[in-house]
Amino acid sequence: MGEAGPALGAGLWPRETPEPEEDEVAGGARGGRAGPRGGIRVLKRNVKRNGSRSCLNRSRFGSRERDWLKEDVGRGCVYVYGRDSAAAASSDLRLVLCTVDTPASEICDGEGKKNLFLQLHGELVRRLEPTEKPLQIVYDYLAGLGFDDPVRMQEEAAHSDLSCMIRFYSEKPCQVEQLDRILLSGVYNVRKGKTQLHKWAERLVILCGTCLIVSSVKDSHTGKMHILPLVGGKVEEMKRRQYTLAFTSAGAQAQTYHVSFETLAECQRWHRQASTVVSMRLSMVDLSCYSLEEVPEHLFYSQDIIYLNLRHNFMRSSGAGSLDSLCSDRRSWNSQPSAKHRFTQLKSLNLSHNRLGEFPVSLCEISTLTELNISCNGLHYLPSQIGKLLNLQTFWLDGNFLTSLPEELGSLQQLSCLGLSFNNFCELPAICEKLIILEKLALAGNLLETLDLAVLNRMSHIKSVDLRLNNLKRAAADALEVNKSVTYMDLRDNQMTDLDLSCLGSLEQLHCERNKLKELTLSGFSLRALYANSNCLTAVSIYPVPGQLTCLELSHNQLQCVPDWACEAKKLEVLDVSYNLLMELPSRILSSLSLRKLMVGHNRLQSLPPLLEHIPLEVLDLQHNLLTKLPEMLFVKALNLRYLNASANSLESLPSACTGEESLSMLQLLYLTNNNLTDQCIPVLVGHPSLRILHLANNNLQTFPASKLSKLEHLEELNLSGNKLKTIPTTVANCKLLHTLIAHSNEISIFPEILHLPRIQFVDLSCNDLTEILIPEALPGALQELDLSGNTNLVLEHKTLDIFSHITTLKIDAKPSLTADSALTSTFWSHGVAEMAGQRNKLCVSSLALGSFAEGVEAVYGMFDGDKNEELPRLLQCTMADVLLEEVQQSDTMFMSNTFLVSHRKLGMAGQKLGSSAVLCYIRHDVADPTSNFSLTVANVGTCQAILCRSGKPLPLSKVFSLEQCSEEAKRVKEQKAIITEDNKVNGVTCCTRMLGCTYLHPWILPKPHVNSIPLTVQDELLLLGNKALWEHLSYTEAVSAVHRLHDPLAAAKKLCTLAQSYGCQDNVGAMVVCLNISEDSCTCEMHGLTLPGPGGFSSTTTKPATPSSSSGIASEFSSELSASEVSSEVGSTASDEHSAVGLDGSLLPRQERRCSLHPVPPSSIFQRQPSSATFSSNQSDNGLDSDDEQPVEGVMTNGSKVEVEVDIHCCKGKGMEFEPPAAEYSSSAPEPEDDSGLVLIIRRQNSVNCNTVQRGVKEKCELQKSLSTCCLYGKKLSNGSIVPLEESLNLIEVATEAPKKKTGYFAAPSQMEPEDQFVVPPDLEEEVKEQMKQHQENGADQEKKEEHAVALPEEFDTAL
Repeated sequence: MGEAGPALGAGLWPRETPEPEEDEVAGGARGGRAGPRGGIRVLKRNVKRNGSRSCLNRSRFGSRERDWLKEDVGRGCVYVYGRDSAAAASSDLRLVLCTVDTPASEICDGEGKKNLFLQLHGELVRRLEPTEKPLQIVYDYLAGLGFDDPVRMQEEAAHSDLSCMIRFYSEKPCQVEQLDRILLSGVYNVRKGKTQLHKWAERLVILCGTCLIVSSVKDSHTGKMHILPLVGGKVEEMKRRQYTLAFTSAGAQAQTYHVSFETLAECQRWHRQASTVVSMRLSMVDLSCYSLEEVPEHLFYSQDIIYLNLRHNFMRSSGAGSLDSLCSDRRSWNSQPSAKHRFTQLKSLNLSHNRLGEFPVSLCEISTLTELNISCNGLHYLPSQIGKLLNLQTFWLDGNFLTSLPEELGSLQQLSCLGLSFNNFCELPAICEKLIILEKLALAGNLLETLDLAVLNRMSHIKSVDLRLNNLKRAAADALEVNKSVTYMDLRDNQMTDLDLSCLGSLEQLHCERNKLKELTLSGFSLRALYANSNCLTAVSIYPVPGQLTCLELSHNQLQCVPDWACEAKKLEVLDVSYNLLMELPSRILSSLSLRKLMVGHNRLQSLPPLLEHIPLEVLDLQHNLLTKLPEMLFVKALNLRYLNASANSLESLPSACTGEESLSMLQLLYLTNNNLTDQCIPVLVGHPSLRILHLANNNLQTFPASKLSKLEHLEELNLSGNKLKTIPTTVANCKLLHTLIAHSNEISIFPEILHLPRIQFVDLSCNDLTEILIPEALPGALQELDLSGNTNLVLEHKTLDIFSHITTLKIDAKPSLTADSALTSTFWSHGVAEMAGQRNKLCVSSLALGSFAEGVEAVYGMFDGDKNEELPRLLQCTMADVLLEEVQQSDTMFMSNTFLVSHRKLGMAGQKLGSSAVLCYIRHDVADPTSNFSLTVANVGTCQAILCRSGKPLPLSKVFSLEQCSEEAKRVKEQKAIITEDNKVNGVTCCTRMLGCTYLHPWILPKPHVNSIPLTVQDELLLLGNKALWEHLSYTEAVSAVHRLHDPLAAAKKLCTLAQSYGCQDNVGAMVVCLNISEDSCTCEMHGLTLPGPGGFSSTTTKPATPSSSSGIASEFSSELSASEVSSEVGSTASDEHSAVGLDGSLLPRQERRCSLHPVPPSSIFQRQPSSATFSSNQSDNGLDSDDEQPVEGVMTNGSKVEVEVDIHCCKGKGMEFEPPAAEYSSSAPEPEDDSGLVLIIRRQNSVNCNTVQRGVKEKCELQKSLSTCCLYGKKLSNGSIVPLEESLNLIEVATEAPKKKTGYFAAPSQMEPEDQFVVPPDLEEEVKEQMKQHQENGADQEKKEEHAVALPEEFDTAL
């Protein structure tokens, strides 16, 4: 790498020769000079834009350039763009070949430009220094993303779509109009003054900001300019002169300029715009995120600016147009500073994220400043001149490298707020003691290890202290001196084990979540709110009793009882003690006259105290306890109760809602999922006429009385899933406000009358026993989703499907295949997916499920959560499988990590601002040993997780990348000076530290995933995938125990989502359940005595090959699942572009005994593969393109189908091959004649549309390696030259049959998905076809005898029918 730089850094190859001669490239590679400038090579490309995303299409360079790059990983290419003009139809793109040692100045010389600009993530554009090295910048960027291999980084840098993340420009791509605030401009006749003494003269007139600028036409900016402030002035029309306006400033010494226009329209436009400027007072100017390097010229003509925002730019602290011009005359900064200040009213200045490196001393001259933000500028110290800002009240210095403050800062006696978060302070700054009116001190994200309360006591003026995200381990106090000033303290995300703040007598609010606290002691004199969630608290002591306490949150601790002082808090309104070890609840808590919200879920409560008086309780959460009943007077005494969640208990009955005839219940939300409720509880629900949401899932309901349902007229959401209901009452039609009905996993056989409801939006009747649907002629306009999947007996007519086609989302089972293959969906795995939008209007969760992936026995499952965007999850759902397939072919070790990184790049412009969590699971055999066990590789970023159920217990496979749950990631983000806001989000955007997308948050947010690979065993039962919302409301143990006994993966996934919603989830929730059957029962090896079914779908109890049924014809229908499970696509191929295979002795070798992944055995022979020479195709391919193939063979009918079948012929010498079925329950009813021939036909159906078909088989260890064209299913060419679409090519089905041991042959083809797609051979032609196959066998035997002593290629057999 070091030698390539000097050799190629001498200059540029001529751009006039886009394709150099061969000797030039070779000379450049050897380090010699190629042409007059032998260094960098520039390839000019005019590439059209992609209209949808404004991205550039990939431009490729020749093979000679690629060869030159491969010689040294220090070489590479850089894409250089011209000015990005929105009006241009194409952009001038040049490809520059260079090395990591090539500086930007050398590239600029070759381009004929002065500068080179760098843009990151489509946002800011900065000018590169002449010594900076562009290619090294790209490589460093890729390494920061997660790429490790230098060769791979070289390949990634050559992708033009990388420009959505990092891009180089030869000219700065910015619009002047956006920076200068020019409203109108033009050359007109102008006269100064109100009298006639002045003459009319041609001048340049500009309306900019709040001023009118009049200057000479020739020297508009360098000559004398007359500036007329318009704020408070007036604009009038002159009556004596046509199309003339008089602009007059305000004040006693007002000046007037008359401007004459040529047309009435132009005069009116100036008058309208100037009148707007005159009437307003523009005091705020926002120039953030403009990639500014200097202060705009026309900014100085708006002299009344009070607030100036220059955040996220590249301002310079000194030099021409730098920040020095803010405080001195722009025309005199170069010679001698002037005392005349430009902005005499400027009070607020924001210069954060400007890469200043040092504090601009000139800012200390703006004495009017009251607020200054100079965060995230890489500052290491503050100058002593900072003491001149005497009026400064708010000073933000977050995200720098400060370790101390100067003594001069103590002169800022007006300073009340000081932000020092995310710096490198190790202790409280002592200078704060001198700031006598300082009230708020922010020191979050520093390096403090001890909270020195004595120092804090000396700062008697500070009221608010923020010490989040430090390394605090203890609080030290030298004396018991009481601090009467601190009212707010934030100690979240530290490492404290004990905390005693009893000396803070005025403390009103304390945050100490996510520490390791075991004991907490506070003063209760002024305490109003305490937040101590997620600790290890066993005791909380507050003295005296906090009489002002209104909010107490102690969830996720180890409390065994509610503190006594909490029962005596007379103003307590909110109490959260969920996720503790409570055995009982004090009666004083439940009977409190002030408590409005009580959260006691996830405890060990067996009963609740009785209610004797009326209470104002509004929200009561009792979920996940051991309750068998509720207080009898609960609904009578708690008349204000609006929300009750008693899910996941053991309730068998419900208390009455009224004592008389009339009910006063105000209950609106009732969650009773996962209890033992029966039909007896239904009449009680009538006592709650205001119910809007009712969840009764996973109970023992068998009926829902029609008379009771009709009285719930205000019902909006009803969930009755997981019961034993036979029907939904017809009186559901009385619930006119109902918009959601969820009743999956029941025994419903009659479709409910819900399509007459005017507001119905979501209906889920999956996993029931529906057989038919009676629907009205017109569906309700509000209906958005109808889920009918899992109803195996449901048959929908074409008319019904036409009516349902107008629904946004319709989920029904795929039409079963006509082959017997549909009997076994998968021997090893099957999946179910459930996604629910919850209370949100859109679904931002997508899933990927490919039970049959690539050409082997492989599967891919994934889930993507975009939080608030739906674009990225859908993009990842469509593209990630393609990327994985490509990466698997390139690398056996880093394929999963590279899949995430490449998918991150392929998001393009959509990934600049949006982000998504993702989890991807890949099941396959070991590449080195195809007979080995299955292995599971899991990768994830963000909060999506995968859990493996092994022996009935959860085994987490993912890592949660969030600030709250991953301390390593939080430390990394802190060290990179990201701002973590108080809601624990990176820059206030997301709590995730690793995501796909959100490139504008680089390097804080990275796409590199956590990768985990484990072998699957017979103890592995389930694989669970879920998004953040699912795992927030369900523990791993509960999720596994809830579904591991269910046999239907779809019902299991539905149950998980239903549980999450009933437990309080209101966000999008997604769940995927993969049932694994890696067990002895699913063994397919010969050692267990199982055989492969014949073409007729039969199986044998012996190892003899089966003969097709005579009644089924030659092309019998049989299970593609069974065939695919026995013959992998690794065995068969299209063979259209492969070479012939040769055995060790020049002939085909016998096949070894077949073994499954559970019982591997070393192969004893080599299985040879021969290319096929027979392709059967109809006149038109499945994608509608005309075929150039021959006409169908006479006598072979396709009954109008569009069928295309490729045949691979495999011959083995010696003992006949013996195949086993995947399961023993398949029996044979066909005769089984013996035969010693070894001819096998493998039929591949390429035009299938069933993407969920799983291919299974055993790969032969010594099989010759196939070309990539046959390994890759994506974009696979058909015999007629057309391309199989992605969704079709994933369903490659291979059928393996053995030739009968009689000297006859036969051809068996699988049927297609649709009824018309059947490949039929009439019975009368069966004998003729067999004779042709017999002839092929005899010819092959003769040819084999002739060449048995010679090393030659196997004969290719023709099977022309």
